[in-house]
Amino acid sequence: MRYTTLACDYDGTLAHDGRVDPATVRALERLRASGRGLVMVTGREMDQLAGIFDRLDLFDRVVAENGAVLQRPATGEERLLDDPPPAEFVEVLRRSGVEHLSVGRVIVATVSPHETTVLEAIHELGLELQVIFNKGSVMVLPSGTNKATGLHAALDELGRTARGTVGVGDAENDHAFLAFCGCGVAVANALPTLKATADIVTTGARGAGVVELIDRLIATDLDDVVPRVRRT
Repeated sequence: MRYTTLACDYDGTLAHDGRVDPATVRALERLRASGRGLVMVTGREMDQLAGIFDRLDLFDRVVAENGAVLQRPATGEERLLDDPPPAEFVEVLRRSGVEHLSVGRVIVATVSPHETTVLEAIHELGLELQVIFNKGSVMVLPSGTNKATGLHAALDELGRTARGTVGVGDAENDHAFLAFCGCGVAVANALPTLKATADIVTTGARGAGVVELIDRLIATDLDDVVPRVRRT
C-alpha cells in the first residue's frame, strides 16, 4: 500500500455549508475498513467542529485551528502546538471594533475586510504573528504555524509519513499541507490556484469529490498518479 493515510480539510471539502453528507460519511467508513488512517485538517476550533459534526470518531487525529491544536478523538485529549494569543492583542482588536471576532486556544479569527485592522494591531504591538486567509476568513496565528506543521505533528504521533499521505482541500490555507503530502488533491470547487498545483483535481465538488477520491484510492492506491516532487 503506497498511501496509508488520507488528510482532509473540512469546510468546502468534506462539508458543504458546515454539513457532511451521509454518502461522504459512508466513504470515510470504507476508507477506514481498507486499513488506512484518517486525519482531519481544519481551520475550525474544536468546539465549533464538535457542534456540527458527530463522526469525529472516524478520524485518528484532528488538526484544528489551522495547525495550532492537535486532538485525539478516541480520548478527547488535546495538545497545543503553539502559544495562545496575547491578551493585549485580542483587547486591541475588540477596542478597534473588529466584528465576528473568534478567539480559540491559539487562533484569533475574523472576516474580511478587518485584515487591515489586524495587521495594524500586530505592527503596533510588535508581535510575531502571521495572517492566513481562507476565502472570506482572516486567521491570525503564530509565525510558522499552518496546516502542514499541524499535519506533521499528527503523522508523527501516528508513526506515519507525509510521503504516504494523500491530502485533499479547496482553499488558500490548504496550499501548505497539500504540498507537504505525498499526493495533493483539489476538489472541483477549489480555488484555481490550488487546482494548478494539485496532483489530482476531482470531477466532483466538495463531499462528492472526496467520495470520488476515496473510491479511487481504495481501488487503485492511485497507482496511475505520478506526484510532483515534494519537500518530504
